[in-house]
Order: sequence, then C-alpha cells, then structure tokens
Amino acid sequence: MAKAPMRKIMKIALTVLLSTVFLLAAAGGNLHASSSKKYTIATDTTYAPFEFQDVNGNIIGIDVELLAAIAKEQNFTYELKPLGFNAAVQALESGQVDAVIAGMTITEARIQKFDFTEPYFESGIVMGIHASNTKIKGYADLKGQNIAVKLGTVSADFAEKNKEKYGYTITAFDETANMYEDVKSGNAQALFEDYPVLAYGITQGNGLKIVTAKEPSGSYGVAVQKGKNAEFLKSFNEGLAKIEKNGIYKKITEQYLGEQPKDIIGSPDAIIGAKVVAVKGKNYGVATDTTYAPFEFQTEQGDFTGIDLELLAAIAADQEFTYDLKPLGFNAAVQALESGQVDAVIAGMTITDARKQKFDFSKAYFESGISMGVREDNDAIKTYADLKGQKVAVKIGTVSADFAEANQEKYGFNITKFDETANMYEDVKSGNAQALFEDYPVLAYGITQGNGLKIIGEKEPGGEYGIAIKKGGTPELLEALNQGLENIIASGEYQSILDKYLNSEPTQEIKGNTFFSLIGESYTNIIAGLATTLYLTFFSLIIALIIGLLLGLCSVSTNRILNGIATIYIDIMRGIPLLVLAFMIYNGIPNLLNIKLAANIAGIITLSLNAAAYIAEIVRGGIEAVDSGQMEAARSLGLPYGKTMRRVILPQAIRIMTPSFVNQFVITLKDTSILSVIGIVELTQTGKLVIARNFESFKMWTIIAVVYIIIITVLTKLSKKLEKRVKNG
Repeated sequence: MAKAPMRKIMKIALTVLLSTVFLLAAAGGNLHASSSKKYTIATDTTYAPFEFQDVNGNIIGIDVELLAAIAKEQNFTYELKPLGFNAAVQALESGQVDAVIAGMTITEARIQKFDFTEPYFESGIVMGIHASNTKIKGYADLKGQNIAVKLGTVSADFAEKNKEKYGYTITAFDETANMYEDVKSGNAQALFEDYPVLAYGITQGNGLKIVTAKEPSGSYGVAVQKGKNAEFLKSFNEGLAKIEKNGIYKKITEQYLGEQPKDIIGSPDAIIGAKVVAVKGKNYGVATDTTYAPFEFQTEQGDFTGIDLELLAAIAADQEFTYDLKPLGFNAAVQALESGQVDAVIAGMTITDARKQKFDFSKAYFESGISMGVREDNDAIKTYADLKGQKVAVKIGTVSADFAEANQEKYGFNITKFDETANMYEDVKSGNAQALFEDYPVLAYGITQGNGLKIIGEKEPGGEYGIAIKKGGTPELLEALNQGLENIIASGEYQSILDKYLNSEPTQEIKGNTFFSLIGESYTNIIAGLATTLYLTFFSLIIALIIGLLLGLCSVSTNRILNGIATIYIDIMRGIPLLVLAFMIYNGIPNLLNIKLAANIAGIITLSLNAAAYIAEIVRGGIEAVDSGQMEAARSLGLPYGKTMRRVILPQAIRIMTPSFVNQFVITLKDTSILSVIGIVELTQTGKLVIARNFESFKMWTIIAVVYIIIITVLTKLSKKLEKRVKNG
C-alpha cells in the first residue's frame, strides 16, 4: 500500500523535472535566438573623460557609455578589456580583441592597418601649463623648454612636427596622469593634449591651464582589424546614428564636458560660436554641381543657389573665410578635387567608405534617402518587381546609382547612366527609361517644380551628405567647416535654410513656358553663354592658327626631324578625343605638376591644341596643292627656300586653304560645347542650367540650337565675304 503513494510522488517529481528541462531548453533556445554575437573590445585606462576608473573601480567615460548605449540599441553584447592605449592597439593587431575604442584618432597611417567606424567625436590639440605659470603664453615661449606628450597620440605627432620650429625637447609618457604630473612638478614646462581631455582634467582640478586656442587634429573612431568585423562596423555606425538622433549621444557628452569653464583660455574654440583662426581671411576654391536642385542650381538671374550653397555661405561668414565657387558638375568637381584644382567639394556628396579612402569629409550636414520615380502618367510601374526587363535611369557617382547596381540582378532591370539630373529626368519623360532612382529630396523638389514625374513606393535608406576635401589636404578648412556647421545649427540658421527649400510650397502656380516666355526669362543667361562661346573660339583659333601654321610648314619640310615632330603631334592630337583631352588638361596635368589651372585657360588650351592639328593638315594640303613646278622655278631663279615659301607658295596656298579655315572655325565653335564637362558655362552648359531650373528640355534645346544656327550662319557669311576678298586680292 505504501508503494502506490511513492509511485505517485515519483510520477509527479518526474513530471516536474521534465517540465523544468523543457522550459529551460525553450528558454535557452529563446535566449540563443534573441542574443547576438559577443565582441571583445579593448580600451584605454587613463584617458578621462573618454575612459577612466571611478572611485568604485569601474571603467567609465564618454567612450564607455557611448559603447554601452550603442550595444543596447543594436542588441549586441561585449566584454570590455581596459588594457591601456598601446596594449589595446597591439591586442587588436594580434587578433586578441575584436575592436578598440580609446579616443583613437583616425589617421591615414592607421587607416592602412585598421578599418574605422564613422567618427564619433571631433577633437583638437591645445597646450597646457602649470596653473601658476605666467611665463609661457604661446609656442614662441617654449624655446629651450621640455614638453610632455603621451605616446602614440596625435598631440605627440603635433609636438614632433613643431619641435625644430620652436626649439623645445620632448618627454613621452604612456599614461596621461604621469604626463600631467611631469608638468605640475616642473620637470616639463608644458604639454600638448587633446582639448576635451585636458579641459575635463582642469575642471577636475588637475592644476593646469590652457594657453592656446585649439589646433585642428582629427576625429575619434572605433578600430577593427583590416577587412574583419564588418558587421560590427555596420552595427556601431547604425547605433551611433540612432543615439545622435534620439539625444542619448548629447546627454552622454554633456555629462562629461558640459558647458566649458570660462577660465580655460582658448576654450572658445570648442564651444558654439567658436572660430578657427587658421582660416580667417583665407580664400578657398570650392567646386559644386550645376543641376542638383534643391541643393545647387541656377536662378533666372544666373546666380547659383540651393541648400548646399547657402549652407556654405553661412559657414564661410561664420568662420570668416572666403571662397571662389566653381560650378563644374558632380564628376568634374570630384576630379578637380582629386587633382588639387579646388580645395573642397560641396555637391550633395554622400559619405561612403570608398570615398573616405580618397577624401576627408566634414560632419554630415544632411541625411537623405533613395526614391524611385516614374512618369506621372505611368500606372504600370508600382513596385520594383514591375521593373523586370525595363530600363532604369540613374546619375553617375550617386548612392542612388549604387542602389540600382546592387538590385539590378534581383529585379532584372537594365541601367542607363547620366551625368546630369535633368537628362536623367528627360530620359524617363520621353519613355526611353521606365523609371529612375534618385535622392528623395532632389526628386521631391523637382516634382514640386513640375518635372513631370511622380514617386513610387517608400523611401529607401540613403546616406549622409558631407563636404569633401583632399585627403590630408587642408585640415584647418575641415575644422572650420565642422565648427561653422555646429554654429549655424545652434543659431537656427541651418534649419531656416532647409525649411526654405524643403518645407515651403512653390511661390507660384506651376505652368508650362512658351518659347517666347522661356527666351524672356533666360535671355541674359543665353547671351552670357554665347559670349563665352565666342570668346573661347576666338582666342583658341588665334593660338591654333599660329601653332598649326608652324606645324604645317614643318610637315612639308625636307628636314626629317621637323617633319617627324609635326607628324607625331598631328597623330596624337587627332587620336585623342576632345573630351579626354579636356580632362587631361584640366585635371591630369595640374595633378601631375601640382599646379592650379583656371577652367577657361584649360578650355582654350584644349581647343587650341586640338584645332592646331587640323589646321596643320589644312596648311600641308594647301601647300602641296600648289604646283610643285613653282617652287622649282623660284629656286632656279636663286630665291632661297624661306623666301620662296613666303612670297610664292603661301599666298597661293592661303587662297586654297581659306574655305577649310572657315570650316575649322565653325567646328571649333561647336566644339566649345564639350568644355561644359570642366565647368565652363558656355552656350550648351547654359541650356543645361536653365533646364535644371524649369525642366523645359525640348523647348530649351530648340532655342539653343537656333542660336547656334544663327551665329554660325552669320559668321559663315562673313567668312565667305573674306574668302572672296582673299581670292580677288
């Protein structure tokens, strides 16, 4: 009888045990399903306010809290290893850790060894001295003194770079605290340190003070091994964007930095309203796109305007530098920056990993997205799936083009690429392409201006726009751009500019232009473009005639060397397409020789070199068309070769060559249209700019064509009259 209750108890116990195992297994399965990869992340130990130990022995600081907030947002876990800066870097190199977050400045040398996240903090270098020191007021007072720096930092690099200039010696330390103590004890008279670190230390009573304004240094990023942990980089970047947007980032940084103490000399460079002294009064060349409304486009008065250009003007005014704006078009602008023709590019340029290998970028000033557009009467395309077998238009070099490439195989469409936004729109409106991919604000603005398109579907994640400078080129300009952007954001001017273009209704009802109204609103632009076309043609032909005449004479010379030089030149210049030659002259040669070349000068050189080759052939043909017996007769009479050529052969040859010269004049005039690729606003480029503003493609190109026909007809008639005079003379 006792066995029955025992069996019952055992049965219940077994049931409970099995249930518990089941629940634990389920819980374990759920835990495994919801948890993500765990990373090992190294950090510094004494780099307040970014990472340091509190009274309870816990590692805290800006870096540590940012990492925790991002991990929470992105649902990943990590083990933090406080190793010290050098040990952390070595651990990353050897693969002992997955990443390093340690106030690590992104430098070109480090980019060769590591991959970095997006910058999460902009820093700067300042000089600190003992609080009671009244002798050292600037770099000039450091002669013969000892300076303390921390190993492996940008501040140490800055000290080394200026060592000979100011005549000091350097002592390097592994730890920030030891560096501070060396100055406080009098062993070193000053130190160089990242501004936020030193400023925080002063607020905590480290006994020092800052005596210089902030020098440009760099941006902090989280490092991973080269080519590894791409998923961590992506996750960190996404999390950083989220905490910046929801205010957590600001809360963390203000917790440690707050409002800057008034007694810190030089601190105005780190607060709102700061100015980067190094750029004050300097002038920079800044390139931009030409047809990318609402970011950059031309008004009816011929002025370039848009979000980018108003932001640039506001930043320049805030930071007290000036600039020459060069509206080149996106591709030409990027090439001009690569070749050193300009100092910066602002052109709705998305910050990408590939571009960061070539350029340094300012802080992001706009977050965009990608949309699909179709003709407004197109009801067949409703989703990406409807694009199968269709043609899709994109603009070269944009994130939208990258998006199209990435999804081309998935949805089975073909891609057509354009240099100009307006041409891409026209391709869809004409039915050559069924859809296009474009940055959302650009397409949305164009629709409000009557571009004849509509947006299909939801906006895809795009990217962030930044201002680009040449890699390592002008760090003081980059610092000024960042500081100026912060200032205009704080003042509200930034939001006012965005609202002006993105959040306002069109000022007038959209209606189509007639040919006459289009001429009326654009005639000043057309006249200016025509004047540039004639100016380029005139000066190019004068130079080409001189070069061509000399080469033509060389080509008929009995001297083999002269004949060979002429032949080689003519073959090369006739073999290079004019478009390629324009890029070579404007971008290639300046990059090779490290010089800057004005677009108009480059255009004249391009046309001159090209036309000279053809004129040389005209001269050679004209001379050879003269009866060879006349040369023999003149020489038999004792006339030297040169005089025979001048007095006998050339006068007859010129009559033969004149029609060909007139034809070459017309060809060169039309060839000026190619120079729009290097940003010259001649007649054809004027048409592009007007179309970008009003989207009246057919009407505008008809007007431009008529202008070309009129001017070429008039000039041809005048040339023929001249030809008759020459023949009759």
